[in-house]
Amino acid sequence: MADLAELRSIRDLVRWGASRFTEAGLVYGHGTDNAFDEALVLVGHALHLPVGFPQAYLDARVTAEEREAVVALLRERIATRKPAAYLTGEAWFAGLPFHVDERVLVPRSPLAEWIERGFAPWLEPDYVERVLDLCTGSACIAIACAVHFDNADVDAVDISPEALEVARRNVERHGLEDWVTLVESDLFESLEPARYQLIISNPPYVSDEEMATLPEEYHHEPALGLRADKAGLAVVVRLLAQAADWLADDGILVVEVGNSQDMLVECFPDVPFVWLDFERGGHGVFLLDAAQVREYQGTFRGVLV
Repeated sequence: MADLAELRSIRDLVRWGASRFTEAGLVYGHGTDNAFDEALVLVGHALHLPVGFPQAYLDARVTAEEREAVVALLRERIATRKPAAYLTGEAWFAGLPFHVDERVLVPRSPLAEWIERGFAPWLEPDYVERVLDLCTGSACIAIACAVHFDNADVDAVDISPEALEVARRNVERHGLEDWVTLVESDLFESLEPARYQLIISNPPYVSDEEMATLPEEYHHEPALGLRADKAGLAVVVRLLAQAADWLADDGILVVEVGNSQDMLVECFPDVPFVWLDFERGGHGVFLLDAAQVREYQGTFRGVLV
């Protein structure tokens, strides 16, 4: 191995890290999608630099102590296979920073793009008063909704008390205690009766078969947030079967199902799911309006029997 003293600049360290990551066969997908960006995140964190620091800094020299800290963090990424977000304790979603640790999934849902758009033309963002985020995890979706729907109260639900501890930290971080309410509940079970103009969810939807194929990086995440019975659709179908009772007449239901999209369509071939397109990449997110959810409620409930 080359003398690490030869790594004199930030650029040298990022390049070295990316090379080592590729050599080790690391897998990405938790905020970055390539070795260079993953190395850049970790190098910046170790050097206490802000996210998106000016490119001119790449040629800045590092001290011996700084180089040692960077190399240690890069080697930890390789040795543990933990996603960078768990090593830095931070991830970004919809342009906002969030604390994350292994009690919650790393925020990465393509839903961020549509939250930023306000789900137009289905919703008028200024007139949205109540939003429900089911399976909230870190509360990244709930908080993003609170930020982008100026007049909305957001209920953020999760079955995991450990996840809600992380969510509470993020709500406080963004000063949204008056706008985001955290609720420990199995989907709608412990909620007070209400009607929502937006019910949004990134629920567990990974089948046992797919779980067995996931790279090691994904197994650092809580299985409760990933895995679901019935080919990954158990939670999604329960959600569909109950959502009609909670949607406002002008409301919409938006749910991410990822690679379970084909199985969902196969189970409900007559349901007119709208599959959202993404400019920044992503797939497997459907939208139904309240009338459609009510029309097919019996169909969804029939699958539960």
